[in-house]
Amino acid sequence: MSTRIAVARLWHEGNSFTPVLTRLADFERREWRKGEDVAKFYAGSRTEIGAAVDFFAANRSLTPIYLRCAAAGPSGAVEEADLQAIIAEIVEGVRSSRCDALYLSLHGALIGSHTLLADLALLKAAHTALGARPLAVSFDLHANLDPAIAQLADIVIGYKTHPHVDLYETGWKALELLKRELQGEINPVVAIAKAGVILPSFNMRTTEGPMAEIEALAANHATGSILDVTPFGGFAYGDSPAAGASVAVTVDGDRETAAVLARGLAKEMHRRRARFAVRLPTPAQAFANLVRTEKPAAILEPSDNPLSGGVGDSTGLLRTLMEHGSNLRAVFAFFWDPELVARCDPGARMRVELGGRLSATWGPPVPLDVEVERVTDGWFRNAGPMERGLDVNLGRSAVLKAGNLRVIVTAACLGPNDPQYFRLHGIDLAALDVVCAKAKNHFRAAFGASFDPIVEVDTPGPAAADLAALPFRNLPPGLL
Repeated sequence: MSTRIAVARLWHEGNSFTPVLTRLADFERREWRKGEDVAKFYAGSRTEIGAAVDFFAANRSLTPIYLRCAAAGPSGAVEEADLQAIIAEIVEGVRSSRCDALYLSLHGALIGSHTLLADLALLKAAHTALGARPLAVSFDLHANLDPAIAQLADIVIGYKTHPHVDLYETGWKALELLKRELQGEINPVVAIAKAGVILPSFNMRTTEGPMAEIEALAANHATGSILDVTPFGGFAYGDSPAAGASVAVTVDGDRETAAVLARGLAKEMHRRRARFAVRLPTPAQAFANLVRTEKPAAILEPSDNPLSGGVGDSTGLLRTLMEHGSNLRAVFAFFWDPELVARCDPGARMRVELGGRLSATWGPPVPLDVEVERVTDGWFRNAGPMERGLDVNLGRSAVLKAGNLRVIVTAACLGPNDPQYFRLHGIDLAALDVVCAKAKNHFRAAFGASFDPIVEVDTPGPAAADLAALPFRNLPPGLL
């Protein structure tokens, strides 16, 4: 008889300082699949569920039961009723599936408008529905993990790269360990230790710096009975009792071994905490000190980065670009404004106000006379390396032209982190002097070799660099 493994996904990173709640429609727009549609949608993608599709194709003795797989781009907390509806659907699917094991693909920084520990709530409910059967869960590197998760899951692993280019490998490993547990080869147990600090992610790339050192230490330990060691940098803009960096260790049989190793690596993260902090220039400083090379420059505005919960609305970088870079061939990506883009028709000339529609504290609107150069349906397929092969829906989008400047406006708040984003809008990056983008570290995965220099600047926004200025209310004491 075939072994039945249920698979579900609820992936969302919640920024507590973003004024816009995430709704069911945001999940439906990005990833909202169930049953046979799951394999069709994710097949060929370098994602956790893409890995699941390939894993079951390679292991015919295992039968997948695809429950609800849902993901929305990082943004504000999920509206509570919608969150509870998704959790209830997944849990009922686990209960009714009569599965032999469960794999959950989660982010780890999911928050509801009332439920601050939403990942933990889902895992508790799923664990109850599953009973004593095996449970594996994978998380984003920026998960805010509650140590109680270690008592609910047999296997906990996460991404090891930032920018995240190992989603596929993470999903495959979770399922491989689950398979080995089902076959009686291993008896996995988990320990999770908190590092006692909130780490900003500006200097959290795993190619160099303090996080690269932590990842190297973790990799050195992941041998033999130590099945996985994952350092989690945490998500600094998620205001919850589980906020902050942590380490999860999955071992074969000995939880104390896992706990000792997790605590040791957590101390190493805490010891390096000062090196994660950065001081970013203002946009004016960045333009004044910009050294041109043979490649176009990129100036990034991480304070409004959608993958940190930004809302595509702050105006600090655009205003400076217009003041200091009017002679440059420039693209600004992007503003999120569904109402504006709905009024855009190709060739139309119009007076627009860009940004400043959600919060005056992030800069007033920028008035501009433009010509609508291009309108698209917003669909493209990621070229990667991050989430390669995954379909993306920006909704209706437009390119607005004003002299040397082009501004992209979209109906969905998704970041410009893939080459296909710019190809969709007819933009030849090599023909530009500068790209200004609401983006952060993930931008470098696809564009690290395309731009020189890449400069991050600090502006007012929901994911600004100065964490002490944000109105946290739910943190354990002493983290900041």
